Amino acid sequence: MSDVDEILLNFSPGSLMLLNAILAIVIFSVALDLRPSDFRRLVQTPRPLITGLASQFILLPVLTFGLVLLTQPRPSIALGLILVAACPGGNISNFITHRAGGNAALSVSMTAIATVSAIVMTPVNIAFWGSLYGPTREILQATKIDPVQVAITVLLMLVLPLILGVALNSKRPDWAARVRRPLQNLSMLIFVAFIVLALAANWSFFLAFAPLVAGLVILHNSLALAGGYGLSTLARLTPFDRRAVTIETGIQNSGLGLILIFSFFGGLGGMAVVAAFWGIWHAISGIALAALMNRTEAAR
Repeated sequence: MSDVDEILLNFSPGSLMLLNAILAIVIFSVALDLRPSDFRRLVQTPRPLITGLASQFILLPVLTFGLVLLTQPRPSIALGLILVAACPGGNISNFITHRAGGNAALSVSMTAIATVSAIVMTPVNIAFWGSLYGPTREILQATKIDPVQVAITVLLMLVLPLILGVALNSKRPDWAARVRRPLQNLSMLIFVAFIVLALAANWSFFLAFAPLVAGLVILHNSLALAGGYGLSTLARLTPFDRRAVTIETGIQNSGLGLILIFSFFGGLGGMAVVAAFWGIWHAISGIALAALMNRTEAAR
């Protein structure tokens, strides 16, 4: 079991650059659904957005730290959970919110603003919560992670494609409408295929260590969904908005998590297996939850 803290997964620099490019295309395709007016509308009625961001960047890291203290997993697994919780919402959250009958416009806008906020919030949450737990603090000190470099990575991989996508949809909506759906479908297909191939190259490690993280990831994801639902209920959001906040909190950008793990932690085994398993499980749980929610129409 201790070997999970020593294993470095096989992931070449060329593969990392390709993953960066694929993730940027995925974010660009999501941004093609956005216009500046979407953000102005949220400024006029900010409560759902503020609730969603608080759930994403404050509540989820707190719940994650509590889970780590309670279960005390291996250091690399603990840091993997903390890192995933520090990432912004995943791009498939918009699709799942739509399937759940929730506020898809709110979901897309939350993804966009959380992505921009991640320039600051992701490195801050990794450094803050990781340093509070002794075993993960040792990993952070050994790797000497630079929050500025993490912010630059988030900027290039997420924020720049987001800005370009919004700009294209604003300036040339006809072009955006023409390429939006094919690009979203193609980029997601390539992204999933790439993750599958990356796992195949490290399949023996994944099979050996996945049982160590499976229960924790499922519990972590359940806490995220429950936390998003609970906070949005306390904030008295409508069921329509509540579904968006719930799903946005429970769907994390594990692709960004993998990029950070391979860029700054050398592909540390426990962290990478956590992020990879999260990428699989949150899609399963999200789609199942959407099917359950979609049985009734959400009041607006």
